[in-house]
Amino acid sequence: MSRHPEVKWAQRVDKVYITVQLPDAKDVKVNLEPDGIFTFSATAGAENNLYELKMDLYDKVNVEGSRINTGVRSIFCVVEKVEKGWWKKLLRGDAKTPHYLKVDWDMWVDEDDDGAGDIDVGGMDFSNFGSMGGDGMDDDLDESDDEEQEAEKVDHAEKAGDVQKTEEASSEAKMETAPST
Repeated sequence: MSRHPEVKWAQRVDKVYITVQLPDAKDVKVNLEPDGIFTFSATAGAENNLYELKMDLYDKVNVEGSRINTGVRSIFCVVEKVEKGWWKKLLRGDAKTPHYLKVDWDMWVDEDDDGAGDIDVGGMDFSNFGSMGGDGMDDDLDESDDEEQEAEKVDHAEKAGDVQKTEEASSEAKMETAPST
């Protein structure tokens, strides 16, 4: 039996961002059809569990203008809409939203704020959906996540060092101003 990965989404007037959260995914297959059918499958975990999902997107999409990036922790898709406009929701129909589908509040922009700029996807290696298949996907894992995480650790360590230096300076200042007996 297959499982469903966590999926986050956000949109702009001309595109939808879909992030499939699945660390260490192998044998990744993503398919997008012009009528808005989005399918995903991969294996992950120590037991190589199968993860699958099929989503009927709200409206038609431009497959050739859509892109995908398979990273170490997630699969990021930029899906281009055929018709510009805000979708009321990600999925077509009146069914309840699946439990694994969530709004990506880190990427969300309100309709009246759109136009403030696109998401900076610089440095990501995207491939067109049209060339997506079962072959070669797992060989193109993006290692930039590891580099970014290492840079964040260094940055965090530097900030922690600054806090410690500030606390030490504050303690020294208190000692200097304390009355001597």
